[in-house]
Amino acid sequence: MLRTILKEVKEFKRASIATPIYMILEVLMEMIIPFLMASIIDQGVNAGNIHHIYKVGSLMIVAALLGLLAGMAGGRYGAKASAGLARNLREAMFNNIQTFSFANIDRFSTAGLVTRLTTDVTNIQNAYQMSLRMSMRAPASIICAMTMAFLINRRLASIYLCAVIILGVILFCLIRHATKYFQMAFPKYDELNASVQENVSGIRVVKAYVREGEETTKFQKASENIYKIFVRAEKNVILNAPLMQTTVYTCILLISWLGAKMIVSNSLTTGELMSLLAYCMNILMSLMMLSMVFVMLSMSVASVRRVAEVLNETSTLENPEHPVMEVPNGAIEFKHVDFAYFKDSETPVLKNINLSIKSGETIGILGATGSAKTSLVNLISRLYDVTNGELIVGGHNVKDYDMEVLRNQVSVVLQNNVLFSGTILENLRWGDKDASEEECIRACKLACADEFIQRFPDGYNTYIEQGGSNVSGGQKQRLCIARALLKKPKILILDDSTSAVDTATDANIRRAFREEIPNTTKIIISQRISSLQDADRIIVLNEGCIDGFASHEELVETNEIYREIYESQTQGGGDFDEKAGE
Repeated sequence: MLRTILKEVKEFKRASIATPIYMILEVLMEMIIPFLMASIIDQGVNAGNIHHIYKVGSLMIVAALLGLLAGMAGGRYGAKASAGLARNLREAMFNNIQTFSFANIDRFSTAGLVTRLTTDVTNIQNAYQMSLRMSMRAPASIICAMTMAFLINRRLASIYLCAVIILGVILFCLIRHATKYFQMAFPKYDELNASVQENVSGIRVVKAYVREGEETTKFQKASENIYKIFVRAEKNVILNAPLMQTTVYTCILLISWLGAKMIVSNSLTTGELMSLLAYCMNILMSLMMLSMVFVMLSMSVASVRRVAEVLNETSTLENPEHPVMEVPNGAIEFKHVDFAYFKDSETPVLKNINLSIKSGETIGILGATGSAKTSLVNLISRLYDVTNGELIVGGHNVKDYDMEVLRNQVSVVLQNNVLFSGTILENLRWGDKDASEEECIRACKLACADEFIQRFPDGYNTYIEQGGSNVSGGQKQRLCIARALLKKPKILILDDSTSAVDTATDANIRRAFREEIPNTTKIIISQRISSLQDADRIIVLNEGCIDGFASHEELVETNEIYREIYESQTQGGGDFDEKAGE
């Protein structure tokens, strides 16, 4: 887990190595100063030797300046290394997420991934910087100060040793107890982010149903959970300060009392006592810094684990060693295909699917909600792998293709249409980044989108807001269809992607497909018989099984499910010719 994180240090290894070196140099300079101070008092002030005072005082200034420069360099390199690690972690996670299959994505929530990319990485960044600086500085300071104290006077230095041992045991117990609360806290950020994301993305629905109060309560509950956990953790950590203060002042009193007696008996000098007091503060303050490092590390353990989960996640889909780099045609064949989203599922979503679709055919898919229509078409572009059986596209198993090549030739317009912030042309060129404006216009004419685009003041340069919030549902669907057509695919899949357009426009889109792209295999999922009846053949799905596969006329005669849907729609006069897309 830790090795996974540290792999991302990469080009910041030098800064990571330089930071502790500079921190140790800073500590050495700080340890020299009390030793020189004792010499000034004993051999300069008490002896009345002004030359010695100037000489040793100059050395103290040099040591202080060197310590200052070393500390500044350590801070600079530590910030560079930790910020660089955070940058690399975010890039590595984002890049790995791009390789995920849908099965991988299903394991993580959107809010969870956002938390990992932000809050968790920030925790790791802070912990890494503390580790490079304080985790080297504090132990080095304790060891150096303890060594110097024992060199001056073993009897008084033993007070430090006892204090360090007692305080170390107490702090370890406190931090260990607090760690479990910190580990509970950070996953709660997922719930908080999920609440915010859900509210903002669904703000229109929230306001339409006047549910602001309930949403506020939901957010407050998530926020309150984080607050309570952190309060419980901090109740343990907050005992650090009083324990430290008590230990520091106890040591100072003991050293002053015993030291004064030793000065009177001429077994200790005034300068040595001053040095011991300075080392006392160094030792105990370093111990406090070390305790804060442990607190920070304990807080980041959960974050390290969560980030490592994303980095170690490997795609369930892999390219073959020698992939097929061309899709010959749009022929599709399912051979005894079963599919389940999870390996341990008792009942597959799709069961014993056997289909043979010729290249250039128009195939409709009809079925009740939950009949696995979308699951079926997701297998064609290998967004998921089949659990059993074979899926053949263009004469080759889909697992034999390079995934990028396959997906470039299987263009899918999903149920949830997504447009990105940018102009209409920029959105269309997601289908083909090198497409000319003329090609984009032609695709839009095929998708019946050109008519409303021309009515915009800026035409094809009209800016689309994030998520396509400034265009209607029907307009968004037609833009997504045009974007898919620009890929010039061998197979075009429309997953209920004309549900928001009127029946007249839907008919125009299908007629344009027949006339303009006759060699492209077209698969249309719809709940409207009118959208499917002129297809070459129609698949009727029922609970993951094929209940019928024939032309419209044959299904009306032979398939009960299809006939019932047909009669229920035609008896009511069919769909209203509402221009939902306008």
